[in-house]
Amino acid sequence: MTAAGHASVTEVSAGGRVDAVPAPHRRPRLGFLGVGWIGRHRMQAIAESGLASVAAIADPNRAVADDARQAAPNAAVGDSIEALFDMQLDGLVIATPSALHCDQAVRALERGVAVFCQKPLARTADEARRVVAAARAAGRLLGVDVSYRHTTGMQRISDLVQRGELGTVYAVDLTFHNAYGPDKPWFYDPVLSGGGCVIDLGVHLVDLALWTLGFPAVRDVMSSLFAGGDALREPGARVEDFATAELTLASGAVIRLTCSWRLHAGQPCVIEAAFYGTAGGAAMRNVNGSFYDFRAKRFRETSSELLHEPPDDWGGRAAVEWVRQLASGQGYDATAEDFVRVAEALDAIYGR
Repeated sequence: MTAAGHASVTEVSAGGRVDAVPAPHRRPRLGFLGVGWIGRHRMQAIAESGLASVAAIADPNRAVADDARQAAPNAAVGDSIEALFDMQLDGLVIATPSALHCDQAVRALERGVAVFCQKPLARTADEARRVVAAARAAGRLLGVDVSYRHTTGMQRISDLVQRGELGTVYAVDLTFHNAYGPDKPWFYDPVLSGGGCVIDLGVHLVDLALWTLGFPAVRDVMSSLFAGGDALREPGARVEDFATAELTLASGAVIRLTCSWRLHAGQPCVIEAAFYGTAGGAAMRNVNGSFYDFRAKRFRETSSELLHEPPDDWGGRAAVEWVRQLASGQGYDATAEDFVRVAEALDAIYGR
């Protein structure tokens, strides 16, 4: 039986994925753990999709939970993950501080509840392995909010790469500068956060590069981390606010990334993902310092071709796609192991 009490049957696909055979049943009942800005935004996107029922909300701050409930007036409200477990859920959406992700996800999966977790899935690769192992053992769907994959621009660039239209991609340049930096104290505690701008912003860059290239093996990693302009000799002692890294793949291709908090960049943020191959290039870049608007182009020698222009309402697509899979009866998907590969690359950037 599933967490909500309806029967399901699983099959193992040729690719090693464990799939639940779809069967007619009601919409999945979802719980939302942590409904600050990002958690509430994902909740609203899922509610508007009509694919699932917002059954329960929990947040340590009752006022925040009550405010979020305005978007889902029929949802029950609790103050802990334990309260949610009593509500016969099919899935749990986690948007809590990073230090809590691993244990909360594992506890949910061990109870047969599918999980969609805010990035990063965990603070370290070891924690990420724990979560993925729990999902595999339970046969339950695991998703992570790597939302930039779902921008229209990156979808089109990925298609070009996968079809071989850029030739052999040998260089990738990625940038994410956030002029503001986080406003929650736990972000600046390395024990609670797992790191600074790399695990906060660089996780998106590493994921975009590896996902677009089909998750190739990483052979070597070099990095430099800074805090307040000072090079960090012991990265675990302070969180970095500027980082640059170079990942060399087994093929010899190179991924270069730079990310920061509070860099004097002259605009609210700078976001770019550029891929260069033997037959052309393509890049997605934010427009006029926007966190949300992106323009994607394809390059041939000195000419360029527009792939996508704003607007693009992409913020909740990763969450909605997870719900769509869950509603179809999808069980454990072996692509969850890609989240471990991203975490391993982050660990290498941190030198741990």
